[in-house]
Amino acid sequence: MSRFDLIIFDCDGVLIDSEIISARMLIAELAQLGVTIDMPYVTRHFLGRSYPVVMQQIRQDFGLDLPPAFEAAYRERLLAAFEADLRIMPGVAAVLALVALPFCIATSSSQGRAERSLGLVGLGHLAGPRLFTAGAVARGKPAPDLFLHAATVCGADPAACLVIEDSLNGIRAARAAGMQVWRFTGGSHLAGQDGGEPDDAKPHLHFDRFAQFFTLDPRIRSR
Repeated sequence: MSRFDLIIFDCDGVLIDSEIISARMLIAELAQLGVTIDMPYVTRHFLGRSYPVVMQQIRQDFGLDLPPAFEAAYRERLLAAFEADLRIMPGVAAVLALVALPFCIATSSSQGRAERSLGLVGLGHLAGPRLFTAGAVARGKPAPDLFLHAATVCGADPAACLVIEDSLNGIRAARAAGMQVWRFTGGSHLAGQDGGEPDDAKPHLHFDRFAQFFTLDPRIRSR
């Protein structure tokens, strides 16, 4: 039997290849306000974080309060880009069909964005009680709250949970929750990145293709 009782998947950058779209659009939108950032900056500070944290980071680093209308306009343009370009990660559908354990999704996205994103790639059936978003807790990643909340609702011991994450902040959150965490590095947004991981954000295992998923622990695959 597997040593895990529950698998918690992050969404953006894990189930869907959305982070590259979000990052490029955010870089372009901020440039119009005179803020210059690049992909490594986004990877370091924004991946796995909620929008309020992004605003706080911009305020801290650049002394700029984003206009009140910025978020709504950005989200509207982002969803339009998702309509055109969003794709499911290769191999994800097969993994979800064959996994032998209960699983859920815990994402820093808003409820509306997560539901829309999953629907666009054919995973809309997951946008129900198995979907946990940042609005459900007071503190987002890297705090452990969202993962602990998901485990509690699903009736799982945190020590028996496996988290699949791509971001350093997500890894920090999983480790703080006392959970095992595997890092998926196959998203477009991590291509060409140096892959450096601070001591507090080191996963237990790495993989870059979902075709490798069950080789990491064959016990989590349905017979």
